[in-house]
Amino acid sequence: MIHRVGIIGGGLAGVYAAWALEQAGVDCVLLEARERCGGRLLTTSARTEHGSAGAFDLGATWYWPALQPEVGRLVDALGLRSFSQFDDGDLVFEQQPGVVRRFRGFDPSPPSMRLAGGMGALVQTLQDRVGPERLHLGHRVTSLAASESAVVIDAQDAAGGRHVFEVGHVLLAVPPRLAVATMRFEAALPAGDRSDWAACATWMAPHAKYLAVYPAPFWRRQGLCGGARSRSGPLVEVHDASGPEGPGALFGFVGVPAVQRARLSEASLRAMCRAQLGRLFGAEAAAPLEDWLQDWSREPFTATDADLVATGEHMPAAVQVRDGPWAGRLTGIASEWSTEFPGYVAGALDAARVGVDRAVDSLRSDGTRPSDASA
Repeated sequence: MIHRVGIIGGGLAGVYAAWALEQAGVDCVLLEARERCGGRLLTTSARTEHGSAGAFDLGATWYWPALQPEVGRLVDALGLRSFSQFDDGDLVFEQQPGVVRRFRGFDPSPPSMRLAGGMGALVQTLQDRVGPERLHLGHRVTSLAASESAVVIDAQDAAGGRHVFEVGHVLLAVPPRLAVATMRFEAALPAGDRSDWAACATWMAPHAKYLAVYPAPFWRRQGLCGGARSRSGPLVEVHDASGPEGPGALFGFVGVPAVQRARLSEASLRAMCRAQLGRLFGAEAAAPLEDWLQDWSREPFTATDADLVATGEHMPAAVQVRDGPWAGRLTGIASEWSTEFPGYVAGALDAARVGVDRAVDSLRSDGTRPSDASA
């Protein structure tokens, strides 16, 4: 199949790029290895025995429109509802198991914002506005080959079937480290670029998040904001994950390094997290209605072996290919390529917007109209 632009990866950057290209009348195809779009944006739902429902993020959670106006503009343009992270009340601090103290909470400025329906609502709204014929889920890209006239993308579906797509320009919406670890490039990437991509840490890849859902945010009745810090763990940082209505929820970042987590069963780590929440917020917190553990280091379409020993810090932007046969034919648009906000939700939108502009410009420089396509 022949398309003007091929997008590899269906996370926020990829879906946003597909939407932007469709808005501009540019033919494109999106290939996503998972059976869902969203990538490192992952929202789950829970329902209480009384029927109230809530949506909770297991991946990226916050954005800051005062600092990242592009996200705020998109949220408004799509008609999505946002709300401020609940931070009203005291924090608790665990110096060691059994030693818990309360402290006055912080006044965040600017406030952290969340989406009603979770970050998944942003992805789904964009996905719904992209023609379904453009989306190919369950298609894992294995190789890219550059010829004089096109880029040939090889992909494999869940059943092992091979699919070949011929495109004029590639928007690479997967983390650079994952791309060089899982895809074959023919011709080879410049050695310096390949080395830079392999060294670029993948945002979220070494992290794990724990989420617990309750009938209501009971900690607020105690004058607590749901926030906690701990030196004993396994959770090192906890936040109120409740929505504007519906069940209460707490989520925390697991402080146990990925290599050590790999030696623990999920059940045992979840039990440790429940016990810790009980120490922090009382017995009610140790008995959630439901709980989840999302370990991103175990996601093969997010993390590589190199990410198991990463610190999880935000890194400088990855370099774009500037020389060789891939120059002007391939643009990285995952969050790690953003020069403004690498490793943030805003970075995915920033990199995708820049990438879409570059793809359209490169097609025009080839002497073809961006909407030219055949299938």
